[in-house]
Amino acid sequence: MVDELLRTAHDRYEGHDEGAVADYIPALARANPEWFGLSLVGVTGTVHEVGDAEVAFTIQSISKAFVFALACAAVGHERVHERVGVNNTGLAFNSVVAVELNGGSPMNPMVNAGAIATTALLPGADAAERWAHLQDGLSRFAGRSLEIDDEVYLSESETNHRNRAIAQLLQSYNRLDGDPAETVDVYTRQCSLSVTAHDLAVMGATLADGGVNPLTGEQVVSAEVCRDTLSVLASCGLYERSGEWLFEIGLPAKSGVSGGMVAISPGKGAVGAFSPLLDGAGNSVRAQRACAYLSRALGLNLFASARWSASQNGAA
Repeated sequence: MVDELLRTAHDRYEGHDEGAVADYIPALARANPEWFGLSLVGVTGTVHEVGDAEVAFTIQSISKAFVFALACAAVGHERVHERVGVNNTGLAFNSVVAVELNGGSPMNPMVNAGAIATTALLPGADAAERWAHLQDGLSRFAGRSLEIDDEVYLSESETNHRNRAIAQLLQSYNRLDGDPAETVDVYTRQCSLSVTAHDLAVMGATLADGGVNPLTGEQVVSAEVCRDTLSVLASCGLYERSGEWLFEIGLPAKSGVSGGMVAISPGKGAVGAFSPLLDGAGNSVRAQRACAYLSRALGLNLFASARWSASQNGAA
């Protein structure tokens, strides 16, 4: 049944050509707009895939969710909340105005300002140690060693002027630990890690299963950290479209400008999707539609409910 539904979702949306490939990072502009892959991994370790589920792309902003989880695990719920915040900005993911309007607060860890501040919270005596902690942590989420796409990393490093400006602004408000340039470099590296739709589904399923990777059995983070991460994803994961997504689909989710997306159903599993054509907010068009279809077809919406029946539940 799941394989059939996954195939139906893929067939239904693979012909849709709305959106555009991201071009503000030159290396991303060369992505094939025809790529489209779906992977669904359950908390029991079941794997269902269709299309280009093993095509590699860079994780980009999806990394924000998992680095946030690592930061919460390392320094605690309270410190991350105080430093970064959890409220949606209602503005673009790379907005500088959002920081200024909120007294230097990054507002939430799913936009660039908040993600840079979150990366700076990771433990380590220097940038190299923080990077090692980050790469190891995201690899444990994926259940395999994740490596940098050097071409994308170099391309982003040459064009990340806005992120460097955001880091400097955060430092001026005492919202950033460490050197701004080094922090932005670590952040750029994390966005340049190479993953597949399969990897995203495994990583999402780890959050869905209380921090236990369903394929390796490793406890990557605690159940409490998963709760915090999924809460922020629900309210902020799709940038200024987050409210609409939650209203229509009802799943914590995160997208990235390479065309990746992960949607998570706590206690059940996660969908990893990949298609490079993006809408105006930077979210994959086909991935959103496929995840929406699967959410409805598989009954994954967190807010779906039915009238309680005493007779159905065996109550007197």
